Amino acid sequence: MEFYLLGVVGAYLLGSIPFGLVASRIFGKEDPRNRGSHNIGFTNTLRVSGKKVGILTLIGDLGKGTVATVVAGSMGFPWLWILFIGFSVILGHVFSIFLRFKGGKGVATALGAIIGIHPLIGWLLVGIWLGAVWGFGYSSGGALIAFGAFPFLVFLLTSDFYFCIFSLGVMAIIFISHKENIHRLRQGTESKINLTST
Repeated sequence: MEFYLLGVVGAYLLGSIPFGLVASRIFGKEDPRNRGSHNIGFTNTLRVSGKKVGILTLIGDLGKGTVATVVAGSMGFPWLWILFIGFSVILGHVFSIFLRFKGGKGVATALGAIIGIHPLIGWLLVGIWLGAVWGFGYSSGGALIAFGAFPFLVFLLTSDFYFCIFSLGVMAIIFISHKENIHRLRQGTESKINLTST
């Protein structure tokens, strides 16, 4: 039990690493928290700090989610504890201990964690997100569509009770962290993103 709890704590600390802020500082770019949506995630670092920093942020945030759940699985953690670890790494990103419990919106880290837990569902969510962003031009809208579909995919493809509960919890985190984006989408003031020309 203690070993598994240490894994959950370790996942939270891993999730707390603010790759967007670290990459911006390494390349001498502006702190992404000072401009745009004031967020340390992929979309805002892409706008504020440029394509290179944005891509590194995406890789870092996606990677820490994947590493947390893949390592837990490779170490023989029980299924329920792997889900706890996946949830913990997402919480770490959204409520980073290194940023006074503020952070990103959890999209890339959640996608990474899900890829490590169930690769097919994880990559389907990535495809839904990219397709929605391509079609509508809103990164936040793509995230909301993808994670809104998450519980349905889990139910259809696995019917696993604990995985269904996990999917609902992750969906709730994503929607709560995007509450300002939801408001802007309703008002028609949300900023668009172009993945091909940015």
